[in-house]
Amino acid sequence: MIEFIKNRLSVKIFENRNLMGEAVATAVSERINELLSKQPFVNIIFGAAPSQNEFFQALVKKDVEWSRLNAFHMDEYIGLDADAPQGFGNFLKERLFDKVSFNTVNYIDGNAGDYKKECLRYTALLNKFETDIVCLGIGENTHLAFNDPHVANVDDPYFVKRVDLDLQCRTQQVNDGCFKELNEVPTHALTLTLPALLKAPYAFCTVPGEKKANAVLLTLSEHITDNLPSTLLRIHENAILYLDDQSSALLDNKFL
Repeated sequence: MIEFIKNRLSVKIFENRNLMGEAVATAVSERINELLSKQPFVNIIFGAAPSQNEFFQALVKKDVEWSRLNAFHMDEYIGLDADAPQGFGNFLKERLFDKVSFNTVNYIDGNAGDYKKECLRYTALLNKFETDIVCLGIGENTHLAFNDPHVANVDDPYFVKRVDLDLQCRTQQVNDGCFKELNEVPTHALTLTLPALLKAPYAFCTVPGEKKANAVLLTLSEHITDNLPSTLLRIHENAILYLDDQSSALLDNKFL
């Protein structure tokens, strides 16, 4: 493993995705257990993407008192069929939420008739169950959740909002194999905002794969700005970025 710090962000690079996923799962489970020794419940936000698969596979095998965890997800498409496998809630349900017995699982409803009411409903849940841990990835355009650069706002007054998705974000969903063609990818979504994500005391960011290499480079080398949302991880007090050999391929000796 190679390890370094950029600003406040701890970066760990592993030889492959499996080692990376195991390391994230170990760190997250240890943090959960530490928190559970001090408080009755732990509240966690999970990102849904193929980049998280190895992490989820390892996490569900860890010794954790799952019945004391409240789970949330961070974004959802608007307008997909309720049972569509591409839905982020369904993605998490299959790979994580149905694998262990959480105290509660709290889904964003992308088919709510009134999206403003849905945003308020989910905001109320986030305020009631204050986030302890966020487990997320980084998009090819450096987005966090569906905070693409053109809608990302580090001072956003909302915790949950409706957004339109930029072309690079929608293309990534095809690159990830979630959709066959671009015209199948929804154009809008509900997302937790940057303040909602970054207020979590602990952030574990898992970013494998060659398609994320440029986003990783931007995250670690460019000025910190919400025009490149993932750069904001560098000012989080307890964030760790986990990479594999492919996603770290563009980092040069000034980092390594």
